[in-house]
Amino acid sequence: MTIPLVVGVDGSEASLEAVDWAAGEAVRHGVPLRLLHAAAGEREASAVLGAASARARQAAPAVVLSSEVSHEDAATALVGEGRNAFALVLGNRGLGDLSGMLLGSVGLAVAARADCPVVVVRGGSEHRATGFGSVVVGVEDGESSGTAVDFAVREAQVRRCRLEAVHAWSAPAGACTTPQASSWQLEAHRRPPAQVLDDALRRPAERYGDARVSRRLIEEPARRALLEAASTADLLVVGARRRLGHPGLQLGLVSHALLHHAPCPVAVVPQV
Repeated sequence: MTIPLVVGVDGSEASLEAVDWAAGEAVRHGVPLRLLHAAAGEREASAVLGAASARARQAAPAVVLSSEVSHEDAATALVGEGRNAFALVLGNRGLGDLSGMLLGSVGLAVAARADCPVVVVRGGSEHRATGFGSVVVGVEDGESSGTAVDFAVREAQVRRCRLEAVHAWSAPAGACTTPQASSWQLEAHRRPPAQVLDDALRRPAERYGDARVSRRLIEEPARRALLEAASTADLLVVGARRRLGHPGLQLGLVSHALLHHAPCPVAVVPQV
């Protein structure tokens, strides 16, 4: 049986926008769509799931659709579903989130704890659609980028769009930034920035030979570089490391910033 794409719904407009996005994603990948609502009362659950089901049917009439009510708290329920899900999809903010929060507490908790990719649907309608024709993936100098790059390549392929791989780097503190010193700057890093991209893209290039990939090396903070790249993207993909001795993922400051501020949907992909 094909594992489903799971979307969390709570009756908010943000969660209905997540349903729209998830319905399109389920069609692109040929997977079922499951709506999950965490609620204490059956009457409320029926209304919320009814509205979400109607929205999904409108967006993707042919998708295989199911729904489920959980009586656990939302984050726990979603993380549990994520153990056997293609991905989890969430709205940017739910009904229970404080107005001052940019990303809801449930979304942040799920992104940090789930075993599968988590997509937080952000941005205006132009970014939630596929109008820009671009998927952006952030590439780190480390192991956490491998599964993120694979995920991003598959996303670009099913969307028939280009993939932009971005590696942002900064010279060590106190290093000279003149052109004459560029070789020294590169030697001060674990690997030259160009090699970081080459290594990250080598396996996907072998597996997906027809992928259209562009590479960008940017000497500036990763947060700024990825937010800029996301301004003309349909999806931004980042990786997350496992934390030794601790449950969950190490999202880091960059991932937190992107989940709060990115102008398009953000996928957080755990290293496996």
